[in-house]
Amino acid sequence: MSATTRFAPPGPLGFGGAPLGNMFAAIDEATAEASLGAAWDSGVRYYDTAPHYGAGLSEHRFGHVLRQRPREEFVLSTKVGRLQIPDRNAPRTVQVFVDALPFRPVYDYTADGTRRSIEDSLQRLGLSHIDIAYIHDIAEDTHGAAWEGLFDQAMDGAAQALTRLREEGVIRAWGLGVNLTEPCLRALDRADPDVFLLAGRYSLIDHAALDALFPACAARGVHVVVGGPFNSGLLAGGKTFNYAVAAPAEVMARDRVAAVCGRYGVDIRAAALQFCAAHPVVASVIPGAKGAARVRENAALMRAPIPADFWQALKAEGLLPEAAPTP
Repeated sequence: MSATTRFAPPGPLGFGGAPLGNMFAAIDEATAEASLGAAWDSGVRYYDTAPHYGAGLSEHRFGHVLRQRPREEFVLSTKVGRLQIPDRNAPRTVQVFVDALPFRPVYDYTADGTRRSIEDSLQRLGLSHIDIAYIHDIAEDTHGAAWEGLFDQAMDGAAQALTRLREEGVIRAWGLGVNLTEPCLRALDRADPDVFLLAGRYSLIDHAALDALFPACAARGVHVVVGGPFNSGLLAGGKTFNYAVAAPAEVMARDRVAAVCGRYGVDIRAAALQFCAAHPVVASVIPGAKGAARVRENAALMRAPIPADFWQALKAEGLLPEAAPTP
C-alpha cells in the first residue's frame, strides 16, 4: 500500500472510548449516550473503542448511539488482542475499569483470535463493519518481559490477518494501539500498518514520539492518532499521569507549563489538545470524556485562540523541543 492511499481517521478531534467503559468511575447509560450525542453534535466523526474498556461495555454503548447515525458519515475503530469470555465469576473491576460486564479477558494475538475478536466486536456494536482495527497493548507496559514473544505472535498472526482483511475490504486500515513507541517502530520494520494509536507519548510534557517514531511514520506515510493528550488527567486538572498517581517530577513539569499558560491567559487543556494536533503525522486527537458538558468543552478548547508567543515561550524555557511543530 502506497503512502498516498493510506486511510486515516478524520480530525483534529475524535472521541476516545475508555471513559465509557467506566474507567476509574462508573457512569450511567444516559450519561454515556449524552456524551456521544454531544460529540456528534460538536462535529466529531471519529470514534475509538475497545473490547477491553469495561469488558465490552464501551462497545455496547458506542453501538447503541452510532447505530442511529448514517454509517458512511463516521469512522470507527476498535481493537483486537483480548477475547472476552463469558464468566459469571469474572471480577467486576478489570484494571482501571469498574462495574465491568461479566466477561473474562483472554489475550489472543493469533490470526484466528483476531478474526473472532472483530466478529465479537461487531456483535456488541450491532454494526456491519469497522474502519480501523488496532492490535491492543502489545507492549512491555502490559506484558512485562514476555512482550517480545507476544509481539512476534502478533506480527505472525494478528498483523497478517488484518493485512488480509484490509486487502479484502473488510477493514480500511490497521495498526497498533499502545502506550509505548518501541512496538510501533518494530511494527514498521515487520509489517505494513496504516495508523498507530499512541496514548500519552506525545503531549505537552512527554515528547517520546517526536524524535524517532514520528519521522519513521512520515517516511512511510503512516498516520498517528494521539490518545491521552491530557496524560490521563494531569494536564486537565487531575492527579493521574498515564493511569497512575503522578510522580512529583511529572507534577512539576505540568506546573511549569501551567505557569506559562497563566502568563499568556491560555487554558492548559487547549494547549494540550492543539499541541498534539499540530504535528503533520497526527491525524486525530482523541481525549476521553464523561459527560456531554466535557465533550463540548473539549471541542471548544480545540478551537480556542492561542497566541504564537505562547508556543515560543514554552520553547524558550525548554518545555517544548525546538523541533516540535506548534499551531
